[in-house]
Amino acid sequence: MRDAKILFIIHTCGLLLIVLSAAMVVPGLLDFAYGNPDWSTFAVSAAVTCFTGGAWVLMSHGRPLELDRRSGYLLTVVAWCLVGAFGSLPLLFSSLGLSVTDAVFETMSGLTTTGSTVLTGLDTMAPGLLLWRSLLQWIGGLGIVVMALVMLPVLRVGGMQLFRTESSDISEKPVPRVIQMATVTAIIYVSLSVLCAIGYDLAGMNAFDAINHAMATIATGGFSTKDASLGFYDSVPIEIVSIIFMSAGALPLVWYLHIVRNPSRLYRLDEQVKGFFLILVVSTLLMALWNVGHNGMTVAHALRVSAVNITSVLTDTGFATTDFSTWGSFAIGVFFMLMFIGGCAGSTAGAIKIFRWQLLFSGMRRQLTLTFSPSRAMPQRYAGRRIDPEMIVGVRNFFFLYLLTFALLTLGVTATGLDFVSSASGVAQAMANAGPGLGPIVGPAANFSTIPDVAKWLLVVGMLVGRLELLTVYVLLSPDYWRS
Repeated sequence: MRDAKILFIIHTCGLLLIVLSAAMVVPGLLDFAYGNPDWSTFAVSAAVTCFTGGAWVLMSHGRPLELDRRSGYLLTVVAWCLVGAFGSLPLLFSSLGLSVTDAVFETMSGLTTTGSTVLTGLDTMAPGLLLWRSLLQWIGGLGIVVMALVMLPVLRVGGMQLFRTESSDISEKPVPRVIQMATVTAIIYVSLSVLCAIGYDLAGMNAFDAINHAMATIATGGFSTKDASLGFYDSVPIEIVSIIFMSAGALPLVWYLHIVRNPSRLYRLDEQVKGFFLILVVSTLLMALWNVGHNGMTVAHALRVSAVNITSVLTDTGFATTDFSTWGSFAIGVFFMLMFIGGCAGSTAGAIKIFRWQLLFSGMRRQLTLTFSPSRAMPQRYAGRRIDPEMIVGVRNFFFLYLLTFALLTLGVTATGLDFVSSASGVAQAMANAGPGLGPIVGPAANFSTIPDVAKWLLVVGMLVGRLELLTVYVLLSPDYWRS
């Protein structure tokens, strides 16, 4: 029985590597068309990846395969690590001369849709490498959504079982099977990407930049083809398109299917969506007022720069139009807190997620009420549904693990010599998959190329555990998991 579970993991990882190798062909063909020598790097990387994946598939072909909850944890972690390792080959073997640390950091940042980068000179970089970075984010974003809708609710990770109705409950599910759910989600994801690319193109980007930025926007990843990110274009239409589609990527993709089937749901937003837009609007107005009063900006300019940068940080995308870490201590505090909030469950956004904050505040309000009225019957509800107390415990445990991991990784990064602001914001953005940190070293106007290698590896760990919702990774560290 155990062999069948291990073979399932090997078989699935082999299929993922074959898909990854096929994706490597696309930027390779682009570099070949432009006469860039890095096309051979993609060819070799694709061959190595495909050979490995094909061997694993053949090894498990025709033999009994089985997956349960216990092996599901292992599959999730191993798959992301393997794709990150093999996905780094084109960057490692390219003409950029990256070290293993930098290649893995850039790749994991792409796959987890974090958006932190160690690269400079993006404006003149080979188009194949730029496209590969964007593809990593786009592929990672789709994988994140499928994992959030299919695997995490089943694995009961940090309250995600609340959304089992999105994929498996008979009364609420929009499609009858998990495979159909993944297919429909992919169609929505691709459709949003195409619409975003068209929007960027109409707003003034060339076709190549529009496609790359569209993939990074819908994936809420933030990789750009320019060192100055969106600030390079200094264009209001482009920033409006980015705000619209960054927000679209941070909403549950299944929600769009519900709207198509029942347009009236657009006027009855679910709890997560309402919470997301409330935080977005209030934070934008608050930051605009601060920029007008403290930084002397005009109202129009303050609204413009506040809207695009607040949206970028709240959705954990990572685009920037200016160095917002220079706006003052209050602004730094707001951006730092927004990194921990994130978007909705079932979206490509990272961090703690809106629904967990809502459940936590609801539980706190209930506890305060029961303090002065202990005999009152007050079951906790979310979106009209009664919440299992076990789920609340799971959310609280998630918060504790999140803050504990943040504290430990921050201490580890500071031990490498970085200042506290850079360390704390660097870890916060890594765990939230948010892109730039704060301050002059890892802020919006800089990148992560100058920090020590040990710090980069710690941030890679932060990206991975943050993207996989912590418990998926931590359960593998438990001795009880490996028994039986």
